[in-house]
Amino acid sequence: MAEILAVLRSLMASHSPPLDALIVPSEDYHQSEYVSDRDKRREFVSGFTGSAGLALVTKTEARLWTDGRYFLQAMQQLSDDWQLMRMGEDPPVDAWMSDNLPEEAAIGVDPWCVSVDTAQKWERAFEKKQQKLVQTSSNLVDEVWKNRPPAEINPVIVHPLEFAGRSVAEKLKDLREKLPKEKARGLIITALDEVAWLYNIRGSDVSYCPVVHAFAIVTLNSAFFYVDKRKVSSKVSCSLQENGIEVREYGEVSSDVALLASNQLDKHTGLRSGRNGVCENDKCEAEENSNDLTLVDPASCCYALFSKLDAKKVLLQQSPLALAKALKNPVELDGLKNAHIRDGAAVVQYLVWLDKQMQEIYGASGYFLEGKGSGKKRSDDVKLTEVTVSDKLEGFRASKEHFRGLSFPTISSVGPNAAIIHYEPEAETCAELDPDSIYLFDSGAQYLDGTTDITRTVHFGKPSAHEKTCYTSVLKGHMALGNARFPNGTNGPALDILARIPLWKYGLDYRHGTGHGVGSYLYVHEGPHTISFRQQPRNVPLQVSMTVTDEPGYYEDGSFGIRLENVLVIKEADTEFNFGDKEYLSFEHITWAPYQIKLIDFSLLTPEEVEWLNTYHSKCLEILSPYMDKNEQDWLKKATEPVSA
Repeated sequence: MAEILAVLRSLMASHSPPLDALIVPSEDYHQSEYVSDRDKRREFVSGFTGSAGLALVTKTEARLWTDGRYFLQAMQQLSDDWQLMRMGEDPPVDAWMSDNLPEEAAIGVDPWCVSVDTAQKWERAFEKKQQKLVQTSSNLVDEVWKNRPPAEINPVIVHPLEFAGRSVAEKLKDLREKLPKEKARGLIITALDEVAWLYNIRGSDVSYCPVVHAFAIVTLNSAFFYVDKRKVSSKVSCSLQENGIEVREYGEVSSDVALLASNQLDKHTGLRSGRNGVCENDKCEAEENSNDLTLVDPASCCYALFSKLDAKKVLLQQSPLALAKALKNPVELDGLKNAHIRDGAAVVQYLVWLDKQMQEIYGASGYFLEGKGSGKKRSDDVKLTEVTVSDKLEGFRASKEHFRGLSFPTISSVGPNAAIIHYEPEAETCAELDPDSIYLFDSGAQYLDGTTDITRTVHFGKPSAHEKTCYTSVLKGHMALGNARFPNGTNGPALDILARIPLWKYGLDYRHGTGHGVGSYLYVHEGPHTISFRQQPRNVPLQVSMTVTDEPGYYEDGSFGIRLENVLVIKEADTEFNFGDKEYLSFEHITWAPYQIKLIDFSLLTPEEVEWLNTYHSKCLEILSPYMDKNEQDWLKKATEPVSA
């Protein structure tokens, strides 16, 4: 790391103007949370592998900011050349730069890797000392990164209507009806999942995310798709052209945004494809002249493209596609429910297998019985590790219909590793399973009909009274949120407290949000809604047909971690009254896998909570049994037996 920093600092010194600091964000050109290997620049310079964070290199210091999910991981991975900055505890990066860098300092960043929102926020902070944000013409990290992975040429795939539920023509029509209401004649689409969703295409350019590296521009009478054309087969090209979408090279987005700014884009390309729009020919021309704004999402559009527009004619607001994508259509909802059933079956089959292995190899008392393991291993040559067991879980999923891969790297964690919230085991360094320690696994898959995300925490030996109290408190919060009824118009952060109250009773808490949206064969983390203690400026009210996770947890550094997670669908609630004529909403669980009875302290549960648990478990048995053999059915029957307080 020291050598990389030395070369970077040399490039900073020779830059015109010389740079006092260089910002290295985690994001790619599309402000993605998960990026391809060749876009992991922050990981390359810092050695920190978490999905979220920002590196800052000055002439004498190197600092890394990340959030509470990654504090432990960052402490383990950062070398002595780096200092960890804890988001929410230490000063934010803009305040730190403003206060600690000299007056008139030049602070460099690749404008393709930073959003409009973030760049403008930094610039406001820099005003105090006349510091300036310098857009570098090339990415300095790329100049240092000699063995940077090459760009992969992966094919663009059409996502069939049987899974998408709505045609491209319908989606474009809806979008074009929204543009005039905002006085806009065009929208620049930069978020990869929004491009994929709008054009009903998928790909494999980013691990775990079925997206294509592409931009899109949609105007009132034209649509463009910017992609490496080598990825587009003639069949896919025809499909796009049938919907009035012109395929252009990925790099052409830059010059086309400039043409869009001067109202020359459609004229320049000679394309007139109003048949999927809301207007035709002369009417389109008149509409475009009266609506001269370009809509840009400041959170996902990079500063490089924004800089090519006339700032006075830009409408900075959340992409209209964010909410449209989050509101699942009936076909998507059915697909998600079916995908979660197959996924639940895979998780239970995994637990059956793991229970048997833990007993045979380690003499563990197992999933159902409480007792210390014999500690005798069957053989020193046979062992289970966090990686080998997660590979087995992937195998169970891979056997299911429509499987297309995992939706994120499996968090398979034993004992102290489970306290690392986003722990990702590696074969060389991972832990061996321990019959006397908690095991947490957070995992999910991509299926053609839906994306899944589930967490369960189990113990194959004798859990302590403290572990049971913590597990039960997490379960109570999980149930409280999942059973909530709330008025239409409620934001997710207003519900976050429900999941924490049982933990707060003991002075316990967790440092992550409680829920995120889940895509339909797209990103496992999907906005614009969230359930979190952090108020999000972009957050929107929870609405019918959105998906959201319910995942409280508790983590004891150096000891254990607990998390329980289901995916929920928001639906209308059947309430006796309707105060304020608001209509009321509730949640429907679509994740199916049992909670471990022996980890529950039933003296802490109310009769209503016990009843809910029994009802949920009976549904698990009913829904998953058809996917299992006799042995697996017997195990599931035992795992879901009714209990009493």
